Amino acid sequence: MLTSMDSIPLQSLDTIDLRSNFLKGSLPIPANCTRYFFISENNLNGEIPSSLCNLMSLRMLVLANNNLRGAIPQCLGNMSYNLVVLDMHHNNLSGTLPTTFSIECPLRSLNLHGNKLHGKIPRSLVNCKSLQVLDLGDNHLIDTFPMWLGALPELQVLSLRSNKLHGSIQPTRIESMFPELRIIDLSHNVFSGNLPTSLFQHLKAMRTIDPLMKAPSNLDGYYQDSVVVVTKGLELEVVRILFLYTTIDLSSNKFDGHIPSVLGDLIALRVMNLSHNGLNGHIPSSLGNLSVVESLDLSFNQLSGEIPKQLASLTYLEFLKLSHNHLEGCIPKGHQFATFENNSYDGNDGLRGFPVSEGCGSSGMPKTNKTTHVLDQESSSTFLSEFRKTVPMGYGSGLIIGLSIAYFMLSSRNSNWLSRITEELEYRIVMRRRKKKQRGRQRRH
Repeated sequence: MLTSMDSIPLQSLDTIDLRSNFLKGSLPIPANCTRYFFISENNLNGEIPSSLCNLMSLRMLVLANNNLRGAIPQCLGNMSYNLVVLDMHHNNLSGTLPTTFSIECPLRSLNLHGNKLHGKIPRSLVNCKSLQVLDLGDNHLIDTFPMWLGALPELQVLSLRSNKLHGSIQPTRIESMFPELRIIDLSHNVFSGNLPTSLFQHLKAMRTIDPLMKAPSNLDGYYQDSVVVVTKGLELEVVRILFLYTTIDLSSNKFDGHIPSVLGDLIALRVMNLSHNGLNGHIPSSLGNLSVVESLDLSFNQLSGEIPKQLASLTYLEFLKLSHNHLEGCIPKGHQFATFENNSYDGNDGLRGFPVSEGCGSSGMPKTNKTTHVLDQESSSTFLSEFRKTVPMGYGSGLIIGLSIAYFMLSSRNSNWLSRITEELEYRIVMRRRKKKQRGRQRRH
C-alpha cells in the first residue's frame, strides 16, 4: 500500500521490487549496483530520466502498467550490452523507439505494448541475436513488415498489432526465416495483398508438436514474459506464452486472395484468426490437419463454397467463426460442430444443416422436393387411371386375381401411394357389394 518514495537510500541492493503498490510522482532511481529493478503496477506519472542509463549493472528494467509519459531515453539502446529485459508496456510513452541497440546485445525481451510510440521499427534490433519476445503492439508505428527480423534465430513472439503498418508482405529467398516463431500477431493494421505464403513456409516451430515441451523457467526467478492475444473471441494478457500458445493472427487488415493450403502444415497452431479481411475462394481442406487448434476465425471475408468435411475431425476446436461470408452447402457433422451456435454461421444464406436449419438432406433441398412432388402427382394420377381399369378385371376374373394384379402394379411402382390406393380399393369393393345386394333384394321383391 506504499504511496510515495522520493529516493532509494540503500546503495548495495541487487534487486529492488516495488511492484503492485500505489506509488505516485516521478520514477525513483536506484543505485548503480542494482541489477533487477521492478516498479510496475503503480501510479508513477513522470518522465523517465536519462540518468537511468547510468545504471551500468542493470539487467532487468520493468516499469510496466504505470502512467509514465514522455520519450524513452535513446541511451537505453546503448545500455543493451547488459540489459536482458526491457518492459515498459501500458504507459503513455511517446516519441520513437531507441534506435541504437548495440552489436551482440543480450536483450531477450522487449515489451513496449500499449503506448503512443511512433516512427519505424529500428533496424538495429537485428543486433539482438538472443531476442525471444518483441511486443510493439498498440502504438502508432508507421512502417512496412520487418521481414529482416526473421534473421533472429531465437525470436518466438512477434506482436505488431494495432499500429499503422502497411503494404504487402514480400516473399523472401532466405532459406531460414523465423525458425522459432510461435506467436505472430499483425492484426489491426493496413497490410494488403495476398497472405504471405512464403512466410508460412518458414515457420518451422509451428510444424511440429512436441509432447515433451515444458513450461519455460522464469528468467533468474524474477520475470515472466506476457503478451496480449485474442483467443476464442476474447482479448487476454497471457503469461508463460511460449509454452501455452501457438498463434497466427492476421485479422482486421486488407489481405485478399485465397487462403493458402500451406497453413494446414502448421499443425502446432492453437489459434488462427484471419477475420475481417477480403479473402476469397474456398476454405482449404488442409485446415483439417490442425489437430490441436482451439480457435478458428475466418469471419467477415468473401469466402465461398462448402465448409470442408475435414474440419469435423478437429476435436480440440472450441471456437469457430465463419460468419459473414458466401458459404453454402451442408454444415459438417461432428462432435465439436454439434456445440456451435447460429452466430458461428450468420450471414451465409446458402448454408444448411444444424444449427441453421432442421436438417441437411432432401428436406434441405426445396427445389428437388418440388420436382419430386410434381412427379409423385403425375405418377399417382397415371397409376390411378390404370388401376381403375383393373377393378372390372378383378370382378370378371375373381376378386383374388384382381387384387393380385393390383398388388403387382403397386409393387412395381413407388410405394408412397400404397395407403391411398388401398383405401380407394376398399371403398370400391364395399360399394359394389352394396349395389349387388340391392339388386338382389329388388329381384326378390
